[in-house]
Amino acid sequence: MTQNEVPVGWPVVVGTVPVLASAFQPREVLRQAVDEARGHGRSVVLASDTPHDEQLRSGTRASVQVMSGGGGVGKSQLAASYAREAVEGGADLVVWTSANDIQQVLTVYAQAAALVQAPGLTGGDLEADARAFLSWLAATDRRWLVVLDDITDPDAIEPWWPDSQRGNGWALATTRLKDPRLTGGGRARIDVDVYTPAEATGYLTARLAHDRKAHLADHRAPALAEALGYLPLALGHAAAYMLRENASCSAYLEQFTGRATRLDELLPQWADTERYGRQVTTTLLLALDATDQDPHGPLARAALRIAAYLDPAGQPAALWATTAFLTQQQPAAPARRTLTLHRRRRSATRTVTGDEAVAALRLLDRYGLITYDSATDHLRAVRIHALTARAVRETIPQGQQPATAVTAADALVEIWPDPDHTQRELASTLRTNTDSLTTHAGESLWTPDAHPVLYHAGVSLLNAHLHSASSTYWEHMVSDCERLLGNEHPHTLTARANLATSYRQAGRTNDAIEIEEHVLAEYERLLGNEHPHTLTARANLATSYWQAGRTNDAIEIEEHVLAEYERLLGNEHPHTLTARGDLAASYRQAGRTNDAIEIEEHVLAEYERLLGNEHPHTLTARANLATSYRQAGRTNDAIEIEEHVLAEYERLLGNEHPHTLTARGDLAASYRQAGRTNDAIEIEEHVLAERERLLGNEHPDTLTARGDLAASYRQAGRTNDAIEIEEHVLAERERLLGNEHPDTLTARANLAASYWQAGRTNDAIEIEEHVLAERERLLGNEHPHTLTARANLAFSYWQAGRINDAINLLEHVLAERERLLGNEHPATRSARDVLSRWRSAGDGLGESPL
Repeated sequence: MTQNEVPVGWPVVVGTVPVLASAFQPREVLRQAVDEARGHGRSVVLASDTPHDEQLRSGTRASVQVMSGGGGVGKSQLAASYAREAVEGGADLVVWTSANDIQQVLTVYAQAAALVQAPGLTGGDLEADARAFLSWLAATDRRWLVVLDDITDPDAIEPWWPDSQRGNGWALATTRLKDPRLTGGGRARIDVDVYTPAEATGYLTARLAHDRKAHLADHRAPALAEALGYLPLALGHAAAYMLRENASCSAYLEQFTGRATRLDELLPQWADTERYGRQVTTTLLLALDATDQDPHGPLARAALRIAAYLDPAGQPAALWATTAFLTQQQPAAPARRTLTLHRRRRSATRTVTGDEAVAALRLLDRYGLITYDSATDHLRAVRIHALTARAVRETIPQGQQPATAVTAADALVEIWPDPDHTQRELASTLRTNTDSLTTHAGESLWTPDAHPVLYHAGVSLLNAHLHSASSTYWEHMVSDCERLLGNEHPHTLTARANLATSYRQAGRTNDAIEIEEHVLAEYERLLGNEHPHTLTARANLATSYWQAGRTNDAIEIEEHVLAEYERLLGNEHPHTLTARGDLAASYRQAGRTNDAIEIEEHVLAEYERLLGNEHPHTLTARANLATSYRQAGRTNDAIEIEEHVLAEYERLLGNEHPHTLTARGDLAASYRQAGRTNDAIEIEEHVLAERERLLGNEHPDTLTARGDLAASYRQAGRTNDAIEIEEHVLAERERLLGNEHPDTLTARANLAASYWQAGRTNDAIEIEEHVLAERERLLGNEHPHTLTARANLAFSYWQAGRINDAINLLEHVLAERERLLGNEHPATRSARDVLSRWRSAGDGLGESPL
């Protein structure tokens, strides 16, 4: 344990384990099947229509058990009982997560990784941290249980099944699916169905007795249990109603039967695909009839409708204190309890207080329609059973459904932090709620335009660096915008721009450019050249040009954008400062290092003054300035800044955050330039391993990390190691970027330098002549990269015995460096010294390329 680490406080519980029902039934038959499979170290899936003995099969090293059955049959309650027993039984780690959205799984896994201090934790990349947690689970000696509640997508969950190499962990999952993909990997499956008649009657009796109302469980209790289909959820609704209304089983059965006979128009028998919807809908309507008599009834009904559109696994407490909820149009309480299902109801608009909202939620909780607990989990304070939510949505009059969806969306936007990357758990909860809302709202969020919540969710994915999920989301958004709003609508153009950003983040630069060029042309045509959206589109295109190595194109755009921002917004506006920083980066890439430094020193001073020393923009500005200092030969200045930036990123973002890794790579480059080769290698080997794990082998950042490490190997004399890496990097650059891309040319030049160092002079010359010709054609004769290419070729000529060719090339390089960089620049001095030796004694043989 390092000095700054805090010991893990075992045991660790991650997520909120549902509270067991007051009269929870242990369901011994099901438990026996689960325990038998677990005792044999086998994986179990609890599903329907398959004999238990046919489903037990050899499992993975972790006992993985998946309980499957229809909605409302008590799967989650049974899983919760095991989770609570694990906590009480001394398990070191218990994790509970909703699995109906893979983002929620990743968020909880990442939270668990932080709590157990899993190796490889980034603190900023959800997928990377989730993988770190799975690796920790596989290797740890600790006893653990992971519960994945309500799996809806077998393909999405497949990479995230926990495993234990030591056999001391197990996983439990629930699902409504009977998909054979869930029984892969050695997982077996066991049915979960409704209560047995004895369990159902026992539940009613025990539940009523628990609240000292055993007398309500009269002789009709078995008949009521049968009428409710022995469904745990319906029985829970009924028991809550009877306790609140002091109604006996006989009285409730009479009301239930009467209400059920009038249900055909709302939910015909043939529409009840899960076989239990009619019972739940009937018990729901009876409960709503009762809540309507309470002073908070109308507000409770409105809250229930909103909850039914959102994530059943949990909705933030703050949502119910939003202006959107407190000022919504509420359905008025009915005049009498026997209103028909489709009678038009009056609506009223008034502002209610937060206390009234809490009272409404507690009312719903008392009738068993939701679970409300803001004290222990404010991010998921309101939970609703998925089958209850479906029944609620089916009872909302068609004309009121769009308003309900929009109110829910408005409330989500109101509590969405900007930016949200510093509140990862809240952001994930908001995204899963938005996903549920969009699934149920249909086109209600697209009238007259796309609702802002749709954009908040997509931008949140970009902030979370969930590249695959982000690209998929924005592809769907573009398709929906084009279909519903048209190709020229501003929201369509915004969606396309965000899709391009997701592609750029994922390294798909050419795809990003194609979209951004189209978006810019549309903005110029529709909005004019000076509109803020047009300027943003230009800046985005310049960023992609820069990433693609089209530096001159990027500079031309960025100079124009900066001039417009200065004229329209002033010198201190954040957009102006960002534009300056972008331009400086392009100047640096173009070899105009002094111009870049002048801008970056000014930008850093402004950020320190306006935002403070620890703001992310300030740290980025420092890192950019250090890069330019290094390029200008001011290596010690660069190292001083980079060591400070790295320390700040480690403190603020964690050791493995992408920004921290970039800062390490920058510092390693300066160490290498300063001759501290071993220090550079130690850092670069770590950075490369993390890039491969986080981004994959083909990502541009991974390839750059390989190239950096090879350069340090070469400097350390490990030439063969360098060549092996560089040949691979060059092949990947050619395949992914093409032969003319600047990164491809850099990869060729690096490989040639290693060939030269290995004595393969002719191979080096062949590559270097090609690189020089391409540099001259693409960058011009004076660009620093062109001059470096000439110097490298001169060394190879010298080593091959072509003395005059070598001297002529290096004389040209020296003259240009003196003119462009000055007489005292390290690169100038190096060229001068080597040329002097060549002219006098011819002992330059063996020098390294410049």
